[in-house]
Amino acid sequence: MIDVAFRILLHDRAKVAVSVLGVAFSVALVLVQVGLFRGLLANATVTIERADADVWITSRNTPNVDFPHYFPETYVQRVRSVPGVARADDLLVAYVGMQLPTGAEETVLVYGLDSPSTWRLPWDIVEGQPEDLRRGRTMLLDDSATRRCGAFRVGEAREMFGQRLEIVGRTRGALSFTTMPIAFTSLSVAQGLEPGQFSGRTAYILVKLAPGARVDEVVEELRRRLPYNDVHERADWARRTRDYWIVNTGLGFNMALTVLLGIIVGVTVVSQTLYAATLDHVREFGMLKAIGAENGHIQGLIALQACFAAVAGFVLGILPVFVLRALARGVGLDLVMTPELALTVLVAAVVFCLASSLLTFRRISRIDPALVFRT
Repeated sequence: MIDVAFRILLHDRAKVAVSVLGVAFSVALVLVQVGLFRGLLANATVTIERADADVWITSRNTPNVDFPHYFPETYVQRVRSVPGVARADDLLVAYVGMQLPTGAEETVLVYGLDSPSTWRLPWDIVEGQPEDLRRGRTMLLDDSATRRCGAFRVGEAREMFGQRLEIVGRTRGALSFTTMPIAFTSLSVAQGLEPGQFSGRTAYILVKLAPGARVDEVVEELRRRLPYNDVHERADWARRTRDYWIVNTGLGFNMALTVLLGIIVGVTVVSQTLYAATLDHVREFGMLKAIGAENGHIQGLIALQACFAAVAGFVLGILPVFVLRALARGVGLDLVMTPELALTVLVAAVVFCLASSLLTFRRISRIDPALVFRT
């Protein structure tokens, strides 16, 4: 049956090529869309997941980590007095215009905090030391700023709100959901960039729990002492941030629609190709029935053809994804490709190709074996 299946399938190679290309297009479309989606979501929560903070305290109804609301920095004293809290510090997050040597201006996301090493913000330092932020008006700038702001070197300075900040180091992988680069500086320097708005204010309070402390008890007490703030465990805060971008921006709907279109294209092409191949070989199928083959045997033959189209299309579709992945990195996007994602798409391709052969199964079941004896 396997030999017969491939002989019939490869009899018209043009139709086979159309079927495989249809699956390849669907596979590539799904992998690219889902990969970019996952890469953007990883950027959205990278600082939450990388920071060594068990609990994040935000202003009430702050939607995500990139859209901060501000409250008095003195609230941190209340937090430090809660049993089970080992350490708590303020974190100021703000969008700031940075003047470039060309005279243009680009916006960067500034993270201002003291003791950056304690909180692992930043977490990947290519050049320089976190302690250098104590030297005054200094900052660590992420390498992703090169694309937006041009090349820069340690020792150079950039102007923000009329104040010159020396670049004392470079970081890697610190960028926002919108691929905006992050600049790390001290809390006092960040507050001093725009004193009228940031002086005495903070965006978040980072909390590290003492060994043995129960997070649910600490969170409950923090909520009691800070009734006008929101208190999130790290995983909850990351989920809230992801949900904002998925639901509120329509990103999730856009991804689902694109994936659905890819599936429709693949299923339609494969079903039409298999059905056309069946019509072209009606007499051959009738002969198989005449010599004793049952509908189940022939349906298995069609299923093999569908699986071949799925696997061949997957292999052909995944190859350009690696090229597109490299191109995406060149424009500051991360196309996440994991073995689990590839395996899921492969299984889905096989399942949907098998589903697309149902129309052919119905046609096969109605073939009359006597057809082979007619002239």
